[in-house]
Amino acid sequence: MVRQYAQVVGVVIVLIGVGGLLLGEQSLLGVLNIDLVEDIVHLVTGGLMAYVGFAMRDTATVRNVVGGLGVVYLLVVVLGFISPTLFGLLPHGYSVVDHLIHLALGALGIAVGWFLGRDRATV
Repeated sequence: MVRQYAQVVGVVIVLIGVGGLLLGEQSLLGVLNIDLVEDIVHLVTGGLMAYVGFAMRDTATVRNVVGGLGVVYLLVVVLGFISPTLFGLLPHGYSVVDHLIHLALGALGIAVGWFLGRDRATV
């Protein structure tokens, strides 16, 4: 379960990063933030998640990366509420939709990485 999550979510996040780079810095449909810094972060985090999902054979490593990136995305939510422009890094700032997406990625990453689908023999 965790490997498939890392594969699917990793590829989707990479595609979001590529799409953002192609669209340039703007707000997509007035609801999603598209900024260069965020696109680069999407490429890095999505690439890392896809890499562990497809290439790593050690399930514990996959779980730790997925759960760790979940923590990172939750941290982005908290920092985004404190400073919607992430202290000037994002010219357009985060929208409510951005916060909800990051919250979902964070909560799901932690749940899938560290709590769901664990076999009693691997705990």
